[in-house]
Amino acid sequence: MSIPVGLALLLIQTAETRSATLVDLLLRASPIAKAVLIILVIFSVYSWSIIISKWVWLRRAERQTGSFLSRFGGGGKLSDFYQAADADAGSPLVRVFIAGYDEINNQMGEAGGRVRNTEALGRVLQSATILEVTQMERRLSWLATTANASPFIGLFGTVVGIIIAFQGLSSASGSSIQAVAPGIAEALIATAAGIAAAVPAAIFYNYFLNRIKALTATIDRFSLELLNLVERHYIKADV
Repeated sequence: MSIPVGLALLLIQTAETRSATLVDLLLRASPIAKAVLIILVIFSVYSWSIIISKWVWLRRAERQTGSFLSRFGGGGKLSDFYQAADADAGSPLVRVFIAGYDEINNQMGEAGGRVRNTEALGRVLQSATILEVTQMERRLSWLATTANASPFIGLFGTVVGIIIAFQGLSSASGSSIQAVAPGIAEALIATAAGIAAAVPAAIFYNYFLNRIKALTATIDRFSLELLNLVERHYIKADV
């Protein structure tokens, strides 16, 4: 039993030593290296806040969209769906439907109970869809910027670290690993930080973009179905 316990204590001590060494290295880093790391941390933290909030928002929007489409597919009067729309107000599709219904209601009020212009209704639906897509894509540009810029910011820190390493080598009395180790370590840390900030941003940018495209396609199909429904049943009938 003493050998495993001793081995475990040795591993713990080694991990603590490495952690302390890393902290000391960061504290002794050059001002430029510290600035690079701070910038990358800011990029990463803000990117993760966008990722988490966008994930939660899209999950709720997709769930409420599915719920509304299930009720809409069961049939009924448009006025009934309009009155129950508050239950799924977080869905961009529902907000497009509300904009379309308001246009239908306005036309019927002005034309004595008739929908006189389905082209105008189509333009309203298209405008509402563009607005919702713009809202869905909001702040995604930051993820794209982080994915593109972070590796280059990290590369800048890497170049600075290598320069410091050569300066340490030139000022040292003899060529040794101790002379170049701090600069090389700064270079590697900056590279790792740049990659750590860029990779999640790139992955989730593409992931969210695909989910938004799928939701946009669902809204477009619904708009066409709503136009067809109005042309078949609501041109001369009360909504």
